Amino acid sequence: MKKPAWVIDKERARRASASETVWLFGLHAVRDALTNPARRKLRLMVTPNAAAKLEAAIASSDMAPEITDARKFAPPIEVGSVHQGAALEVLPLAWGELSECCMSDGSGAPRVVLLDRVSDPHNVGAVLRSAEVFGARAVIAPARHSAPETGALAKTASGALERQPYLRVRNLAAAMGQLQEMGYVLIGLAEEAESTLDEALAPLVDRPVGLVLGAEGPGLRERTRDTCDLLARVPAQGPFGSLNVSNAAAVGLYAATRGR
Repeated sequence: MKKPAWVIDKERARRASASETVWLFGLHAVRDALTNPARRKLRLMVTPNAAAKLEAAIASSDMAPEITDARKFAPPIEVGSVHQGAALEVLPLAWGELSECCMSDGSGAPRVVLLDRVSDPHNVGAVLRSAEVFGARAVIAPARHSAPETGALAKTASGALERQPYLRVRNLAAAMGQLQEMGYVLIGLAEEAESTLDEALAPLVDRPVGLVLGAEGPGLRERTRDTCDLLARVPAQGPFGSLNVSNAAAVGLYAATRGR
C-alpha cells in the first residue's frame, strides 16, 4: 500500500533533522556531552589547555581529539562564542515520545514546562537548567518558532541539555491535549490572570501539572491560552515588576514542586 504524501514528507523531515549536526562549545557543555552515552559524538576540537581539563571525559568517550594551538583554534561556530578552547560536533539527542517522557513513574506528581514560541536560545537554556534542578519531566516546545538545539543553548544550560528532555513537537496545542488526556492540568502564566500561581497550585499537589509560558512581549498565543485549563500570575510586589521567561519558569517550577 502506497504511503500518503504527508507521511512521506514527515519521514523525510525526520531523516533530515536526524542528519543535521550541532557544534557544542564550552568546557561544561563539551564535558557533559562527552560523558553522555546517549549522545552521538562525531568530532572533537580542543586546545592543549582544554584537552588537559577534559582529559578524563575524553578518555571515557574513546574519541581521538584534534588538538590545535589556541592561536589557530577555529571551530565552525559563531564568531565571538566563548568556547574556552573546546568544541564538539554531535547529532541532536533523541528523547523519545512525549508520552514516555511525561508519564508518571510513581515518584510523585510530575511537572513539565511548555514554551510557546520562545526562540532565544539563552532563555531556553536557562529554562532547561531550572527544569533539571526542580526535577521537571520535560521541557516541551513547538518544532517551529522555538530555539533549536545549538551550542549557545547548550552552554547556557550548563550541561542540562544532556540530561533534561527537550521535546520539540510538531503542534504545541496537540501536545497540550495529549498531556491533558494523561491527566495533566495545564496552567498558563499570564500577568493579567486573577488567580496567583500559589492559588492555582493549591488543589493540585497530587496532580500532574504543566506550566505554559509564552515568549516575552507577545506572551501566550490565543490558541495556546484557550487550551490551558486555567491561567495564573506570579504576583509582583512592585507596580512595574515583571520577570523574563526563564526567571518566570524558575519561580513557577519552585512553586509547583514545593510541598509536592
